[in-house]
Amino acid sequence: MKKLFLFLLAMTIIVNADLSIKQIEVMIHKIHKERKGVKLEALDGIKDPFVQFKEENNVSTVVIPTVKTAEEAKLVLHAIVNGKAYINDSWMAVNDNILGYELKYIGNKGVVLRNENHIKKLFLRKQENNFIKLEER
Repeated sequence: MKKLFLFLLAMTIIVNADLSIKQIEVMIHKIHKERKGVKLEALDGIKDPFVQFKEENNVSTVVIPTVKTAEEAKLVLHAIVNGKAYINDSWMAVNDNILGYELKYIGNKGVVLRNENHIKKLFLRKQENNFIKLEER
């Protein structure tokens, strides 16, 4: 009984899956129809939809391409202690401003700064020799 059922199922699939050469040629003809697209001249005036990501040393910056910036401000995160961040030789708390950016978030390993069109993420530098070594006598 199982063999008969499997045989009928296989034959049904084979019969229904059979495509004639004429059907295949019709499908190919539909695919190969020339489609009209946008002219390249029209694309010159459109804003870039992609967000650019720049990384310098320990500074990660998301640049929104619709706004051109003159020069990115150099911000360096030196330390994070008790919910405060030591950025460019000054201690900052959440909602403080530095070089046109507002400090939005302070985490364990980094901070998030934001101005109108930019978001900057600053991370602590990885130091290999940051442990105190004790010698036994």
